[in-house]
Amino acid sequence: MYFGLNEDQTMLQDSVRRYLEDASELEAVRGFAEGDMSLANNLQDGLLELGVPFVLLPEALNGQILGGLGMGVLEAALIQEQLGRHVAPSGFAATYGMAVIGLREAGDEDWLSQIASGAAVMGVGMTEATGGREGAGLTPKGDKVSGRATFVMGAENATHFLLTTGEQLVVVKRGAAGVSETALTMIDKTRHTVTLDLDNAAAHLVAGNNHAEAQSRMIDAGRVLLAADSLGAAAMMLEKAVDYAKDREQFNRPIASFQAVKHMCAEMAAKLEPCRSLVWYAAYAQDNVPDEAPLMSRLAKSHMSEVGKFVARTSTEVHGGMGFTDLLGLHYWFKRIGANRQLLGGPQAVREEAAKLQGFVA
Repeated sequence: MYFGLNEDQTMLQDSVRRYLEDASELEAVRGFAEGDMSLANNLQDGLLELGVPFVLLPEALNGQILGGLGMGVLEAALIQEQLGRHVAPSGFAATYGMAVIGLREAGDEDWLSQIASGAAVMGVGMTEATGGREGAGLTPKGDKVSGRATFVMGAENATHFLLTTGEQLVVVKRGAAGVSETALTMIDKTRHTVTLDLDNAAAHLVAGNNHAEAQSRMIDAGRVLLAADSLGAAAMMLEKAVDYAKDREQFNRPIASFQAVKHMCAEMAAKLEPCRSLVWYAAYAQDNVPDEAPLMSRLAKSHMSEVGKFVARTSTEVHGGMGFTDLLGLHYWFKRIGANRQLLGGPQAVREEAAKLQGFVA
């Protein structure tokens, strides 16, 4: 039996990588971090041309043709890995990952059709379902909703937000009456995350009755995609460390020839490479091994969070003082990994969930 990516999956990832190598250069990322939205807008258009937003959309639903590619979370994870590798300011994980999966699971063909046509670009707020802050949470009342949703992801180009009230999934329109947003000041400047304050805002209840299952699937997939993003970012930091060690000289020798530096790079590679199989299998399980999917998403998210932190720190150390400067831009990858570590649950909380699923704790 062959365990690996098939030809189509390899071509998909290579296409996204080649596009991002040119489209998401470091100088453009710096511009986005300083408030220039042109890169995010250009990426939205460029990824649309590649068909990336349609990866998880079904080809048809309930007899309605949506025009999606009908692929799985594994293909989405391969794309997200490249977005993390190039610290691209894209809300793909939330907009075309979590949102599509939630709406698909619920069976809401109307909102899926709007996503397919480009009429709706969804940001996603699921933090309150994974351990929200005190005072946060939404309360529905008829077709209105009030309260606060924190750490809403995918706000770069969002026109709507898919949110949870605890038991129900609702959609609110960005900028509508009663919807106010505050940009969160996070360490990661390569993506936009917001807090929404809703005051009797008009809310569209997502169709279907299986909202709890849809929400669970969204969170599982979101955690896998965040792990894939950290995998790509960590892989790039490792490559940068190796390249720098080969070029930087001390005592008329490349520092890559020093045993201590060799050990640092080797340890990063040894810790990171097994994560690729873990993340890919966790993504594969979401569509093909449903009994294992919840556990694997938690294991991938928690383990990749720890390994990503180690690689980010060690890569910076290999670069020495240069690693802390903006000249090399390492901090964009470092901080993105740090943000991924906490979004949708930190490693300690996610490990506890995994332990409960396995009956290790009450």
